[in-house]
Amino acid sequence: MFGRALIAAACLLWPMASQAQEVSMRLPLSEPGRWTYVGDTVMGGVSQGAARVESQAGQPVLRLTGEVSTANNGGFIQTRTRLDTAPPVDASGVVIEARGNDQRYFVHLRTTGTSLPWQYYQAAFDVTSDWREYRLPFEAFKPSGNLLRDVPEADSIRSVGIVAFGRDHKADISVRLVGFY
Repeated sequence: MFGRALIAAACLLWPMASQAQEVSMRLPLSEPGRWTYVGDTVMGGVSQGAARVESQAGQPVLRLTGEVSTANNGGFIQTRTRLDTAPPVDASGVVIEARGNDQRYFVHLRTTGTSLPWQYYQAAFDVTSDWREYRLPFEAFKPSGNLLRDVPEADSIRSVGIVAFGRDHKADISVRLVGFY
């Protein structure tokens, strides 16, 4: 457990030496209907938000905005996509290029082993107003419960979500790359 926390902290604090590792799979951002918005209203929460593809500097950017509220047992908004094919078996983690409003956001992964709606793997990253690449190794993803394996396997991943989660705050994150390395 301590090792996983140390890996996660290292990912957030410094650029990783593996940054030279190529992106092995990029997820399309601008395909119509590829990314869907989901809020906690599906379970009675009151958070409000939207996800849309915008053009910034001539490049498609996925933007998630809204107000996250923990009232009424809520506390999330997200945009997610299902994968047509699993990442390569030798993938090491998720890569994201993002900027936003100086808040903490999360990547959620669902796998062939996350059959219940509340099951996922989660890794955090903190955005600033500047574009930055974030590399989140699979070892940094925490399972949402005890019934899941400790670390997700690349070839079992079926969906990826960008999530504003867990506390009352204003969400505003733009993403120009989501993929696997």
